[in-house]
Amino acid sequence: MPGPLETRKDLVQEAVESGATHVGRIATIVTGAVRDVAREIGSFATDVFEMREASGRALKEHAAEAEERAAREAAAADPDDAAA
Repeated sequence: MPGPLETRKDLVQEAVESGATHVGRIATIVTGAVRDVAREIGSFATDVFEMREASGRALKEHAAEAEERAAREAAAADPDDAAA
């Protein structure tokens, strides 16, 4: 039968091993959460960049269409261009 000192040692050993196991599991959970958050932030940033690029393209297309419309209207309003 173990003595009181050995019993305490076994208790401390079990507590430390259990603590280490739980800390390791918690660290794994936290690491996974940080990775997932970083992935979502990166995905969101990509979406924002794509929206910004699409907005720029739409503005350029709108400006080009407005220029074409203005040129057609100017040509229709100028009778000298119609005779030529």
